[in-house]
Amino acid sequence: MIQRKIVNVSRRGFLQLSAGAAAGLTIGVWLPARGQMASPERVAGPGMAGGGSAAAGDFAPNAFIRIGTDDTVTVVCKHLEMGQGTYTGLSTLVAEELDARWDQVQPVGAPVDAGRYNNLFWGEVQGTGGSTAIANAYEQMRKAGAAARSMLVGAAAAQWQVPAAEITVVDGMVRHPKSGKSASFGELAEAAAAQPVPDAPELKDPAKFKLIGKAFLPRKDSEAKCTGVAQFTQDVRLPNMLTACIARSPLFGATLRSYDDSAAKAIPGVAMIVQVPTGVAVLGYDFWSAKQGRDALKVDWDTSGAFRQGSDEILSNYRTLAQTPGKPVTSVGDTDQAFADATTVLEAEYSVPYLAHAAMETMDCVITPDAGAPGETAGVRVINGEQFQTIDQQAIAGVLGLKPEQVRIEMLYAGGSFGRRANPQSDYLVEAAQIFKAAGGDKPVKLIWTREDDTRAGYYRPLYLHKVKAGLDASGRLVAWQHRIVGQSIITGTAFEPALVVEGIDQTSVEGAKEIPYAVPNRYVDLHSPQLPVTVQWWRAVGSTHTAFAVECMMDELAAAAGQDPVDFRVALMGEHPRERDVLKLAAQQGGWYDPPLPEGRGRGIAVHKSFGSYVAQVAEVTLDGNGGFSVDRVVIAVDCGTVVNPDVVVAQMEGGMGFGLSAALLSEITLKEGAVEQSNFHDYQVLRMDKMPEVEVHIVPSTEPPTGVGEPATPVIAPAVANALAAATGKRFYQLPLRLAA
Repeated sequence: MIQRKIVNVSRRGFLQLSAGAAAGLTIGVWLPARGQMASPERVAGPGMAGGGSAAAGDFAPNAFIRIGTDDTVTVVCKHLEMGQGTYTGLSTLVAEELDARWDQVQPVGAPVDAGRYNNLFWGEVQGTGGSTAIANAYEQMRKAGAAARSMLVGAAAAQWQVPAAEITVVDGMVRHPKSGKSASFGELAEAAAAQPVPDAPELKDPAKFKLIGKAFLPRKDSEAKCTGVAQFTQDVRLPNMLTACIARSPLFGATLRSYDDSAAKAIPGVAMIVQVPTGVAVLGYDFWSAKQGRDALKVDWDTSGAFRQGSDEILSNYRTLAQTPGKPVTSVGDTDQAFADATTVLEAEYSVPYLAHAAMETMDCVITPDAGAPGETAGVRVINGEQFQTIDQQAIAGVLGLKPEQVRIEMLYAGGSFGRRANPQSDYLVEAAQIFKAAGGDKPVKLIWTREDDTRAGYYRPLYLHKVKAGLDASGRLVAWQHRIVGQSIITGTAFEPALVVEGIDQTSVEGAKEIPYAVPNRYVDLHSPQLPVTVQWWRAVGSTHTAFAVECMMDELAAAAGQDPVDFRVALMGEHPRERDVLKLAAQQGGWYDPPLPEGRGRGIAVHKSFGSYVAQVAEVTLDGNGGFSVDRVVIAVDCGTVVNPDVVVAQMEGGMGFGLSAALLSEITLKEGAVEQSNFHDYQVLRMDKMPEVEVHIVPSTEPPTGVGEPATPVIAPAVANALAAATGKRFYQLPLRLAA
């Protein structure tokens, strides 16, 4: 008799078994910092931080490179790899200047040390965000590679008694062609360690680059992720570890009155139940037990002081507020007189909803006791896809009564973030620390947010309202522009307020509107920042996600009112902004802008925007389906992001960033009803499906300017491009996201 049974195999297990069957299972082992032997709970695969000291005989010329006697080149990456290609980019910079083989280079995450691994754009803060990873590390990592190369050459010259100038380094081999002598990096590692570290190593002439901008290199994280070896927080399994889920308030501002945990305690696998500031945490010996226990709790919330407004009420209040002047942001010329003299005046109101980050890996974190290495004070280890090292380390230390250096953070891969993991309040990490403390602080605790937690109890891109008024003179020239913005500040009350709130203006609320690439002689911008208890923070591309929509849709409507082509109208106003002009013209050229008109029922739209130092233009083509719907069929993207390190990564980020923005343009929204978030999972917080992804072309502008961001700049441009395409197809303008033909 044949017995059949269903075996529940995890995705990770399936990938590992599949890889093992195909070519032998490879298990990645992380060799921990400080040189100690890895205990079982510290064994992990790629993605674990490993930026400690080098082993005996290895060569570590600086904080970013270790060259082993086994010929491996380890690149210590200070920025989180969350799918954006950072590990590949940073490794490319080192490999280029070092002249290493690509297959001998391996990236690892850096430990927490703002003195060595700070984001150079943020001062003494270690963290990843704002599309700064490659931009701020470009010269730093090149210098690290060049210094190591110089020391290897010096070691070879000393050993072979030849002039250093006669030595070449190619593909990981150091050679002296005249004598025929050669050595690998590993063979020279110990001798190179004795060489003086050059203060100002000579960098390559960009004309001699072999990797930077020249090669479509295999990504350094792809194989590990495809085979299940890559380590995410969900993969961490420690002895005696408890997993926690939290019952949180369904309303902003509600507080815990009481709870009955008798039913939860009766569930097998539930270990303990503790109260924390955000609610009630159930700890289980596995996730399912913890979740079942959490769901069995009977919680009485005090909602007397809770926020009770819905999205429609918030928007209505914003409209009332927009009738009054806000805080001045930009004032050029005399807009009142310009409007009085204008021949044509257009006014429009644009609105965008709250948005969730919806990263594929929900918020999670592991905290475990750590005795520390010899000479270190006991503390804790924090293991997660860590994006905000300095901020999170300080916040966790504050909860646990430790010094920041006693909180040792180990950075794994992260399954996306889009800003969520860089939370200024360190919210989910603080929760994990509070649970760890309440549970006794003597055993590992893993906090897991479910998808419903992430959607209903997270932090959101704020809801915004824009009122734009613009005037044209008799010749169709734009002469007046007034732009009022209403929306919550994401910076006020955070550690970033001193730097990013200037004279009461949250600079992230007005970026993309404070300055525009169009020469308007009379322009006025102001801002209202109403205070609501709805939790908000940055979302991929931050303020540009709503300002680009308002500005670029109005520019298109103005072009139509002036009787001019939308591209020509914009170009005529871009005299002082050649990079925006050039990407706009490139996108138009490649997108068939001047081809014969599309047939009835189809439309083509264009938009351009600068964010994070990069310039992006997009042409979108749409088709009406005749049933009140439409499809986005094709998107052509032109980008100027300065010097390109990895062309394939730039293309991927343009495609992915556009797709992320297209989700928000077509589908995604967080709505409130009587103060509660209505959405809970991907069935009602919808994101773009694979079959709805349009055909995409990406065209990169060659440049010798310093590299700028690519993770976010494609996101804001697609919504206005699609809205403008719909206007071309329907003859109707669209002012609200997500876009609906019936709106």
